[in-house]
Amino acid sequence: MGLLSLGTPLPWDQAKDLAHEVRKHGIEQFLNIWRNMKGRQKDSLLWGDEIEYMLVSLDRTTHRARLSQRGHELLGILQIDENEQLERAKQTGEKPELEALWRPEFGRYMIEGTPGHPYNSTVHELANVEANMRRRREIVMSLMKDDEVLLSVGSYPSLGSGDFLVPPHKSNGQFSRSLFLPDEVINPHPRFRTLAGNIRERRGAKVAINMPVFHDANTPRPFIDPTIPHDRNLFPGDKEAAEGAALPDHIYMDAMGFGMGCCCLQITLQAPNVDKARRLYDQLATVGAVMMSLSAASPIFRGYLADVDCRWNVIAAAVDDRTPEERGLKPLSKDRFVIPKSRYGTIDTFLGSSDGHFKPEYNDLKLAYDHDIYKHLIQNDIDDLMAKHISHLFIRDPLVIFEELLDQDDAVTADHFENIQSTNWQNVRFKPPPPNSPIGWRVEFRPLEVQLTEFENAAFSVFSILLARALLAFSDIDLYIPVTKMDVNMERAHSRDAVLKEKFFFRRSYVATEDDDKVSFSSGESEGGEVAEMTANEIVNGSPDFVGLVPIVEMYLDTVDMDKSVREKIGKYIGFIRGRASGSVMTLAAWMRDYVRSHPEYNFDSVVSPEINYDLVVALNDIACGRRSAPELFGEQ
Repeated sequence: MGLLSLGTPLPWDQAKDLAHEVRKHGIEQFLNIWRNMKGRQKDSLLWGDEIEYMLVSLDRTTHRARLSQRGHELLGILQIDENEQLERAKQTGEKPELEALWRPEFGRYMIEGTPGHPYNSTVHELANVEANMRRRREIVMSLMKDDEVLLSVGSYPSLGSGDFLVPPHKSNGQFSRSLFLPDEVINPHPRFRTLAGNIRERRGAKVAINMPVFHDANTPRPFIDPTIPHDRNLFPGDKEAAEGAALPDHIYMDAMGFGMGCCCLQITLQAPNVDKARRLYDQLATVGAVMMSLSAASPIFRGYLADVDCRWNVIAAAVDDRTPEERGLKPLSKDRFVIPKSRYGTIDTFLGSSDGHFKPEYNDLKLAYDHDIYKHLIQNDIDDLMAKHISHLFIRDPLVIFEELLDQDDAVTADHFENIQSTNWQNVRFKPPPPNSPIGWRVEFRPLEVQLTEFENAAFSVFSILLARALLAFSDIDLYIPVTKMDVNMERAHSRDAVLKEKFFFRRSYVATEDDDKVSFSSGESEGGEVAEMTANEIVNGSPDFVGLVPIVEMYLDTVDMDKSVREKIGKYIGFIRGRASGSVMTLAAWMRDYVRSHPEYNFDSVVSPEINYDLVVALNDIACGRRSAPELFGEQ
């Protein structure tokens, strides 16, 4: 979850006065990286995935499933071997042999696992991804108690609802000040609580998250949540829900933990050079919403069925630190910009590359950017598009400043740059190389919902990597659409059953030639324009308007030599992606909603009771561990 440093985090009343200084040095750090690394070439196409897990404790006597704070305890144990090997490597120069790396996440019940080393650039390596993911699960499970289970799901159904945490705590913490979440759900790393508190302080109010409730047969109209404690008078913000923060017909949440307490699947890939990284950044951004709809896995929030399938907008609202002036609710007086979005959202500007496909009209969003920073970047030989991108990121304030890291040598560190870069959480992230590191220019693909099983997570990871490599191999592929259309796509992707029911703006293109073993693509300029509205099935599997993402990947695979067994394994992953897009394979969100609605104790009132939540968690865990068959989730294997 971005930059993790150790030290003394400053509260907002001190940090805000240092924001300008951090921005100034962050820009100088970026410029030093650019000067030193812009000519870097021929980096391998290394990549890695991040999977986030939740630790859940089952009370089999009372039939209750609660999030376990032991996640942080297990994390400390998991990191012992890594720390010992890294220390030994410093002394001996030997390369550490790590099966996995483990990192903290916002929730104390969460654990993030990544491969011990990046995957290499060969297609054969893709056949090892699922086994590596499975091994990570096995390692964590070896440390768990008999009553604990490990889930990789987007949102925990009962987070913030009743008796959801073990050990239990009251919701009276100073950092979140939530009506529903105690501060004890937050990872004890000093960054996380400060992040929650500073977002609230900077905003001038608690965050207000409202997800539309799923109106079932017996759901009241309007739905007014009876579990909101309107009579609490512990903090000044307690009255916000009654004063309009909690919307009718919506599930109301009021703390960062509701968003950053969700889990996801993220993929980071290294490009050969900065130009190819810029191409990947732009092209992958356009497929983010469609891929999110295929991976939808978050239909329940705070004990209620929601009329959405994804967690993205929950997180966006959970970290929305914009003031009333920045949100356009008041005229600008103390603040510098009106900012249309949360700092968690789709990208606001393309970077362009040497492929020649970018047109200025694609950047059709009125961009807020720091003109002084932009001018400084231009004067230091940064091109217009990159200068706009960086100066746009830097309209944000740093949210957590560590006192011990204020004074830095801008030539050898990037902490101030990363402080702001890493808290601009967009659907793709452009990642410059760290100073004095063998790591190159990278792109992080961020919109995917985490899946229940290693097969699904491997399928989405492998398909995303193959698509990225096809985009590099076939430079004439052009997926550009206007930025504002991407915003519309992301909203549509949240809808219930969006993968089946919604249409997304996408670029028309078709296979033009296939001569001399070379595949060429061209953009459609036919009647109706270069952008059309298409279903996920048409975008993924192909249509008269667009060749299809799967056919593009398969054309790329046809250019690569590989063993039959590797091609067959990759074929299963591609078949699964095809099935998600066509509807022959259910999303986890649809499966979970159907499970709740078919439960004998469900009253068709949108309420996911503790008993239903327990049975759902048990069923999900049984599927993840292979004890329960669910062909509707996986298709033919």
